[in-house]
Amino acid sequence: MIKVIFSLLFISLCGLLNAQEDAFKPFDFLLGIWQGTGSGFGNQHSTIQSSFNLVMNAAYIEVKNESYFDPTENKPEGEHHIDWGMISYDKSRKKIIFRQFNSEGYVNRYVLNDALSKDSLLVFETENIENFVEGGKARWTIRKLQMDEIETIFDVSLPGRKYACFGTNKLVKEKSE
Repeated sequence: MIKVIFSLLFISLCGLLNAQEDAFKPFDFLLGIWQGTGSGFGNQHSTIQSSFNLVMNAAYIEVKNESYFDPTENKPEGEHHIDWGMISYDKSRKKIIFRQFNSEGYVNRYVLNDALSKDSLLVFETENIENFVEGGKARWTIRKLQMDEIETIFDVSLPGRKYACFGTNKLVKEKSE
């Protein structure tokens, strides 16, 4: 009887791991290190480095973004933005979730919008933002332009308003050696 119970548990666990691996399949093209430039974000130019890596036995995708913004009249030293997060698979909801922590104090919990996402397009929309305007929303879109080139778009919506583009980045994947 104990062997049967352990066998059933093992089969269930394998099924859950396969579901998670399948859920991360659309992200395969993203894995690695990316370099690029950005525009927008208050009419500023920036350089950006991003990375997407499977971590903890491929249970999560770790996401790191670091941007350096050119100096402006209001910020003669420029700006340095960092965000870090984890993409996970919520088994009970059967949804991809992205939890992102920003150096400005915002914490975003995004859900992958399955209806808008396609093979070369991933669209995340917030279901919660900590330390932001109540009722405000954000959308982060990743568009695959070529196998080694992506564009990211960050849109913000304030209460009662439509989404507006806050900034875009164009990134090229670093070659593996």
